[in-house]
Amino acid sequence: MPMKGSGSTSLREIDRFEGGVGWLAYPDERMQRASHALADDDGVWVIDPVDARGLDDLLSDLGTVRGVVLLLDRHRRDAATIARRHGVAVHRPSWMSNVDSELDVPIDDVENTLDGTGYRVHKLVDWPVWREAYLYDEARGTLVVPEALGTAPYYCTSDERLGVHPMLRALPPTELADVAVDRVLVGHGEGIHEDATRAVRDAVRNSRRRAPALYARTVREFVLG
Repeated sequence: MPMKGSGSTSLREIDRFEGGVGWLAYPDERMQRASHALADDDGVWVIDPVDARGLDDLLSDLGTVRGVVLLLDRHRRDAATIARRHGVAVHRPSWMSNVDSELDVPIDDVENTLDGTGYRVHKLVDWPVWREAYLYDEARGTLVVPEALGTAPYYCTSDERLGVHPMLRALPPTELADVAVDRVLVGHGEGIHEDATRAVRDAVRNSRRRAPALYARTVREFVLG
């Protein structure tokens, strides 16, 4: 199983709910890079996307693409390719200006909300090597976290449905423990759609305590095979 897939592949749909859908472009890769489309009456916002065969058909079922959104500075993925194909801009939080140089497409700032939706944009990590935002729609009960939380195996111990990124275990995103959600969508792995608030709080509050177990599992699986 490769860490990251490449070439042409057919997507696997995940995270279908009223108002959105997710997909894995390479279902067999270890990284489990997940992408999402959030829909409203005015169109579709595509979040941190990885391209795949059948993607345009999936998006057209939801509506017209309004824009592509980057929530993590290193999640450029196929954002520019998809934006050009649909004739739209790539949108990123205004403070995430370091993504501009490698994207040969129009770039628009997102300030507080995704235009025309209930999704508010929040700063989560602002380090020189890691800039991450998350989306939260209180009315829909939907949280979108691109990197700090995930469900891919390398994120989670055996006690977790949702885990904090291994590099953030010592400094977990504690503000997320205060958010009440019906679902959490992540950038690596399938989302959580049942008892999601409990899963988020458990992941964040026990991040440090479970870190040694996660690191030991990583050594066994990735180093020792």
